[in-house]
Amino acid sequence: MPDVASWLARLGLDKYAEVFTANEVDFDALRHLTEQDLRELPIGPRRKILAAIAALDDDTASPLSSVPVPGPVLPAREAERRQLTVMFIDLVGSTELSQRLDPEEMRDVIRAYQTAVSAEIARYEGYVAKLMGDGVLAYFGWPRAHEDDAERAVRASLAAVAATASLTTLLGERLAARVGIATGLVVVGDLIGEGSAQEEAVTGETPNLAARLQAMADPDTVVVAGGTHRLVLGLFDAIDLGHRHLKGFATPVPAWRIIGEADTEGRFDALHSVATPLVGRTEELGLLVQRWQQARAGKGQVVLLSGEPGIGKSRLTAALEELLSGEPHARMRYFCSPYHINSALYPVTKQLARAAGLVQSDRSDTNLDKLETLLRQGVSDIAEAVPLLAELLSIETTGRCAPLKLTPQARRSRTLRVLIQLLEGLATLQPIVMSVEDAHWIDPTSSEWLDMLIDGLQDLPVLLIVTFRPEFHPRWTLFSYVTALPLSRLDRDQGSAIIDRVAGKALPNEVRNQILAKTEGVPLFVEELTKTVLESGLLIDRGDHYVLSGQLPSLAIPSTLHDSLMARLDRFPPVKEVAQMGACIGRIFQHRLLSAVTGYDDARLEGILQQLEESELVFRRGVPPEATYTFKHALVQETAYQSLLKSRRQQIHAVIASELKVQFPQIAEAEPETLAHHYAAAGLPQQAVAFWLKAGQQALERSAHPEAIANLDKGLELVACLPDSQDRLRQEIKLQTALGVTMISTRGFASPEVLRAFSKARTLSEKLGDRDQLFVALCGEASYHLISGNLRAADELGLQCLELARSSGDHALLLEAHHRQWVTKFYMGDNAAAEHHLDHGITNYDRDRDHRLTYIYTGHDPGVCCRNYSAQMLWLRGYPDQALERCRDAVALAEEVSHPFTIAQALSNFTDIYLLRHEPDKARRTLCKTIALSREFGLAREISEGRFQLGWVLAEEGNLMEGIGEMREGIAAITAMGVAAGLQHNLCVLAQACVECGAASEGMDLLEQGLSMTESGAKYRLPELFRTKGELLLRQNPDDGTAESWFKRAVTMARDEGTKSLELRAALSLARLYSNRGGDREALDLLAPVHAWFTEGLDTRDLVEAKRLLDQFG
Repeated sequence: MPDVASWLARLGLDKYAEVFTANEVDFDALRHLTEQDLRELPIGPRRKILAAIAALDDDTASPLSSVPVPGPVLPAREAERRQLTVMFIDLVGSTELSQRLDPEEMRDVIRAYQTAVSAEIARYEGYVAKLMGDGVLAYFGWPRAHEDDAERAVRASLAAVAATASLTTLLGERLAARVGIATGLVVVGDLIGEGSAQEEAVTGETPNLAARLQAMADPDTVVVAGGTHRLVLGLFDAIDLGHRHLKGFATPVPAWRIIGEADTEGRFDALHSVATPLVGRTEELGLLVQRWQQARAGKGQVVLLSGEPGIGKSRLTAALEELLSGEPHARMRYFCSPYHINSALYPVTKQLARAAGLVQSDRSDTNLDKLETLLRQGVSDIAEAVPLLAELLSIETTGRCAPLKLTPQARRSRTLRVLIQLLEGLATLQPIVMSVEDAHWIDPTSSEWLDMLIDGLQDLPVLLIVTFRPEFHPRWTLFSYVTALPLSRLDRDQGSAIIDRVAGKALPNEVRNQILAKTEGVPLFVEELTKTVLESGLLIDRGDHYVLSGQLPSLAIPSTLHDSLMARLDRFPPVKEVAQMGACIGRIFQHRLLSAVTGYDDARLEGILQQLEESELVFRRGVPPEATYTFKHALVQETAYQSLLKSRRQQIHAVIASELKVQFPQIAEAEPETLAHHYAAAGLPQQAVAFWLKAGQQALERSAHPEAIANLDKGLELVACLPDSQDRLRQEIKLQTALGVTMISTRGFASPEVLRAFSKARTLSEKLGDRDQLFVALCGEASYHLISGNLRAADELGLQCLELARSSGDHALLLEAHHRQWVTKFYMGDNAAAEHHLDHGITNYDRDRDHRLTYIYTGHDPGVCCRNYSAQMLWLRGYPDQALERCRDAVALAEEVSHPFTIAQALSNFTDIYLLRHEPDKARRTLCKTIALSREFGLAREISEGRFQLGWVLAEEGNLMEGIGEMREGIAAITAMGVAAGLQHNLCVLAQACVECGAASEGMDLLEQGLSMTESGAKYRLPELFRTKGELLLRQNPDDGTAESWFKRAVTMARDEGTKSLELRAALSLARLYSNRGGDREALDLLAPVHAWFTEGLDTRDLVEAKRLLDQFG
């Protein structure tokens, strides 16, 4: 009959053997134990024992067999997507063995082999999925994930190989096993087969890969795939087997042979052989240094360093050691382990062995000598200490030490006392920095040792750092020499610093932003997700920075984090399904909506949500049923979501969308993007497209341009999934035109994306025969050509718009057609035509009726626009005061309609008029408002134009060189956007500044560039260009007679156009030329009638200068 103590040992629960013996539990009684009988045991061991009892086979007694211990008994569950580590183990030579053994003997061999392997799998909390005679298939990471499933699989495999090697047949032949392990994404949990043949299958390439790796493995070896090796890198020594061609795999697969556990002190050292520099922990490190200084002076200190996984507890401890590397002190590190929670004094014995320099392969005498050498440094009674600690370290003492006649309790007590004495003795030699890491995994006896240590620490030169996760509740917080140091998440700048150090060069902003958003300041998450991106193929190295190789998808959860995140959910199976449904709703979900989606009654749902809250998977705000819940971390929500099958996700999203639309109409109206998201995720593109369009239009009306673009782009992606129909055409046209309008605000009228959107809309509108939508598209195309400088094309499209509008008789269309033309004619220098169209706008615009056109056509209010251009015309016509008044009207109207792009245009125009009046102080005030507003709302063209206007202001104030620099930068930015409208005048203003600072040659080049633009129809303030050329010629050569002809040409053109302000400036320049040549009478006759014409603005600089010159002439 199998021995209960051995059975418990195979479960890793040998510490409870005495309890079972004391209660006279033999193997027959074992089968009848209930949960009530085991109520005094901790939950973990209790569940493990009950699961193993449930799996007992009636026929277990055989010469070679022990008790089979398969994985936990599974309730019915839905299939899931998850990362799984699959272990495939095979009994080597079983076919040949079956030919030499009697069938009954072979049965016993197989059973013993399966028992041994299953016990090791159970010890590391894997799941035996299938027993196939000489083969065993096991899963690590399902039905419950652990943060270290790949490591557990490797440890279980090494143990299973060793356990198999310890078995022999009745003929004395030693058995051997070989193992293949692979890690990857699978679908697990589908029930296949019927009755006793029913099993839970895994779908994906991972099981096949594990099987292929097992087939290539040598006897008594473990071979792992590259993905598994990466997850355990540093924890085990391994040999690279290179890339192997495996049956069923198109490309060679990397494979590694595991040799054994690596010789490293702790998990952090093993997993972080190259540590990232510490970021954002200056204050915390400073506190540790202060506590060390106190401890070094003989006042022992304890620091309780707590925080969630990956927050940087071990990294901070390592940073302190790096800082103290030059100081004399001893370092003692204790590492608790999730595999040794029930192994007495595990972290202590491991540290003791390292400190003594013990080597397992050395003779017992050698190791005893090393142990004695260590103990003599701190323990007075060596005779007692050596056998006590030798027994703890499993060192044979026969012949060296007298046996100690102690009861088990006395032996335990004295062992703990010796360990404390050793530490106290070592502390007299030099100060000590101790760290007990991962105390949430500490075994009970080590916990008692730690209690004793902390109780007597205050008078020792020792700094003790205890690290643990939030679920651990230390008992020592009330001691005066104990400091609690919880670690918080890093801020955005600190997270960015980690990204930069891991990447080594700049990442694209959108990649950086997504990493920061998903990782939320947890250093390990930032590090691992950045590494995943660098290895993903998404980036192209450009030397000192990376660029995206294509569109940026949602970044996948790193394989190194997946198990840890899934483990958090699997710890609470009853509430996981609700967490998954909440994850489908989003990072934040409402109690009422979740109730509608799950169909649970309030009491049941509140109970489940309370468990979720207590588990710290979610945080609650408010009181149910009005409460909202937020997943503690974005990656936890994503893990819960990704674990659902795609088909199940679609079902849940469809229910969510339906409930939102019917039960929560206020959300559907206020947040159409939420419904669009759920319809899209439910695989219902028609409904999704309609809501993406609505979301885009709403965002556009709120001037939330980035959001508008994102929503409309998503709608366009999905519209391609719809069947060809007139409805599809209408939806796509509306999406394209709305996208074009919002692109105007953010990218500028001359952006290629603007032309692309409106051109596509035009083609579709012509195909559909929709006049109104065709008109919108033509307006958009006309605006593009206008701003990009192709004025003749813009004029032609504008005339088509007028024709369509007049034939329709529609007021809105007619207003927008005139809108196109007043702008186009203005830049063409056709002032009379521009005024005609402006008159229509000013006369017919009605704010309440027509402001809506802002969001249909060119993204700004037509009533404000016509006032802006009317102000420009008033100044040109010689009414500078009326121009100011019209600007005030424009700004007031813009603020009434409260549309940022429109307000920015009105303020920019106001600045322009002030500068034309030579009033830089007033211009600066309006300019500051323009720039602030433009930056807030991402108005690209207005930002660039504002840069130019700032330079103009500086030049007007006399800061010529600084002003010229700003104007150059502004023009460069404007040109880079493809904008040409207004550029002719900007070049002229910059050329004038060059005249003033003596850079006539550069000024002439700029002016010639501006004059060349007349070829495309641009004649905007052309007399001013002619006048400026005359000034440049005079500056280059005062005797150049051609300057006069350019001044005369400017006067004549301005007079013919009726642009009195430009005529005045040209007349001033020509009058100065006449006066300098002695022709005061000629100058007087020219300038006097022009000056006399003006009835307002007499205090503006141009008119003041003209009056001064006339007075000089007498």
